[in-house]
Amino acid sequence: MASGTSKVDIRRAADRGASTTDWLQSRHSFSFADYYDPANTHHGLLLVNNDDFVAPGAGFDTHPHRDMEIVTWVLSGQLAHEDSMGNSGVIYPGLAQRMSAGTGVRHSEKNGSGTEPVHFVQMWVLPDTAGVTPSYQQQEIELADTLTAIASGALDAAVSLHNRNATLYGARLQPGDSVELPSARYVHLFVARGSVTLQGSGPLAEGDAARLTDSGGRVSADTAAEILVWEMNAGLGGA
Repeated sequence: MASGTSKVDIRRAADRGASTTDWLQSRHSFSFADYYDPANTHHGLLLVNNDDFVAPGAGFDTHPHRDMEIVTWVLSGQLAHEDSMGNSGVIYPGLAQRMSAGTGVRHSEKNGSGTEPVHFVQMWVLPDTAGVTPSYQQQEIELADTLTAIASGALDAAVSLHNRNATLYGARLQPGDSVELPSARYVHLFVARGSVTLQGSGPLAEGDAARLTDSGGRVSADTAAEILVWEMNAGLGGA
């Protein structure tokens, strides 16, 4: 872990930015879309952590991305993906998906069900190098009561990232289970489901997040919970 002043910044679910339409309920951990706060644009390498609910039969029409590593993790329901690289399919709970936008890609994301909503978290980090060839990867992964690497540019993981300083872990915890967070320059803990307690910082409910800088800690589950944890050994510009 890099030397520096340890810091833990707790961000509550209710304080997130929001985008709400007749088919979308999206909560933004960082500045996104019409929500902009110049003091809240990223943590470490993580620029986007969107917690989205999409109504049955609706979704995001085809739109472009460039020079971004986009990881999608479905919590419930089905998300239908289609892109300009020729990839198409349905993302479901337990299927890790990464799209590297690189020199440019267009894609759509729609609810794959006409009757049930889909709930997913989408996360964006910058690649190490701009202008890579766009690519797509998906792989089934089973989370357990330990941190399991979902996406990484440094470790073996279900899907790879074009960033050697970033790893996304996930864990599914039962009441009383606990995991130790990585010791890294930046760590982002997001409570995707349930409630947990972060050692030294207190309880975190569903949708809450902790942004750790030069700090670690132990997370204990108060209820059945699912957590997403980014370990980042550098920030934007290598900071």
